[in-house]
Amino acid sequence: MFCINTQPVAQRAARYRQDVAGQPPAGIAATVEQTGSPGSRGDPIGRQSRPLCHWPHRPFRQPHHSASGPALVGGGSKPQPGEITLAHHGVLFLDELPEFDRKVLEVLREPLESGHIVISRARDRVSFPARFQLVAAMNPCPCGYMGEPSGRCRCTPEQIQRYRNKLSGPLLDRVDLHLTVARESTALNPARQTGDDTASASRRVAEARERQQNRQGCANAFLDLPGLREHCPLEKVDESWLESACERLTLSLRAAHRLLKVARTLADLEQADAIARHHLLEALQYRPAAIT
Repeated sequence: MFCINTQPVAQRAARYRQDVAGQPPAGIAATVEQTGSPGSRGDPIGRQSRPLCHWPHRPFRQPHHSASGPALVGGGSKPQPGEITLAHHGVLFLDELPEFDRKVLEVLREPLESGHIVISRARDRVSFPARFQLVAAMNPCPCGYMGEPSGRCRCTPEQIQRYRNKLSGPLLDRVDLHLTVARESTALNPARQTGDDTASASRRVAEARERQQNRQGCANAFLDLPGLREHCPLEKVDESWLESACERLTLSLRAAHRLLKVARTLADLEQADAIARHHLLEALQYRPAAIT
């Protein structure tokens, strides 16, 4: 938590940077967006990350969708940090993502790439750290019931398109994992639920991160272009296949690089030394085309 006081701007900025500089990295370095009907697990997944806020120095920030640009990224006549800096090395959870002002969301593009935000004023130019894990949730349509077997959705195609157009392509391009979450019939019967338990999943993630640190000294999300070439090589046939897939899906170069990092992470979760075709296929399923 930051203590905002009347110290000079440069002094305050240095204090803020010092406060967050020693925070350990969050568990998974990836951005996630979830789409689901009201009451589905699209919302709880974000809230299940809440224990992060109880870990030492690992913040969990959940600003309201009415938050202004300065509140989210920082600002003011005397620059002060916003939610993205308060979430440094932690989680920033944006619930009801399309309800945020589009101009406010657009300012996230720079820090999602660089890990910091620069606030410029007439006399001051301050850089705040902002290396956070973005988790967002939204409904599939304005009423939230599109695709429900009950046929409760009454939204027109035009209304649905306007709703989704609130999120720009460049912003979605920077989100690594796009998940569509259906309403679960097992919600009232936990015994029918399948999948890894939390402890097993946590252990797999920890082992995967250790592999990444031993191999390249950082998480896959932080690999630059030379790092991608060195640590994410593909067989010639898979490289050609991926190029064709990116052309068919009109993926940007940024999206292709992010896809490759996700595939590398999927391989690490399986303790595989090389990226295989099925890792690429699964990574492709998480791209925005699946929900837009």
